[in-house]
Amino acid sequence: MRLVLGSLFAFLVAAGLGLGLTWLALSKGIAFGGVTVGAWTAWPKVGTSYIDPYARASVARTGQLPIGSGDGIAFFARADDEARLFDGRCDVAVRGTTPPARFWTLTLHAPDGRLVANSVNRYGFTSQEIVRRADGSFEIVIAPRARPGNWLPTGGVERYVLVMRLYDTPVGVATRTGGEALMPSIMRETCP
Repeated sequence: MRLVLGSLFAFLVAAGLGLGLTWLALSKGIAFGGVTVGAWTAWPKVGTSYIDPYARASVARTGQLPIGSGDGIAFFARADDEARLFDGRCDVAVRGTTPPARFWTLTLHAPDGRLVANSVNRYGFTSQEIVRRADGSFEIVIAPRARPGNWLPTGGVERYVLVMRLYDTPVGVATRTGGEALMPSIMRETCP
């Protein structure tokens, strides 16, 4: 009897631990083969046939369509360059240049993947509409209140994720170690 109860207990602990870790991996979007450049992280294999099982399950769970490896790559940032999570009440600046790409977008998402609602219906910027400096660099301020220049409203959400998609770029193939791509920096400016 003791052997049966011990075996049942061990099975329940193993099942709970395994299912809990699987849920954590799927809900937090953890996948293997990530490439990190500063605060930005991309998973180049997600849009290929070499996608790992956890990433495949996460894509199926969220319903998001990943960018195919021949089309481009998506970089995600959940925190600034100093690893502080984004807070919708704070002002954050995205500065610099992007890797070579025919077209790129920068959008603001809630942690669950939805676009962040705001009163001006502004959800992101594209490479064609951004105001640049004379040297080709840019600055986008992400803040709850209006700012001059490239301003992306947070709508006052508690947490958000920045997604930069690069289309028709060699970065998806070239970023095996992450050192080849120069991504814009992300710095917190002010916070109440």
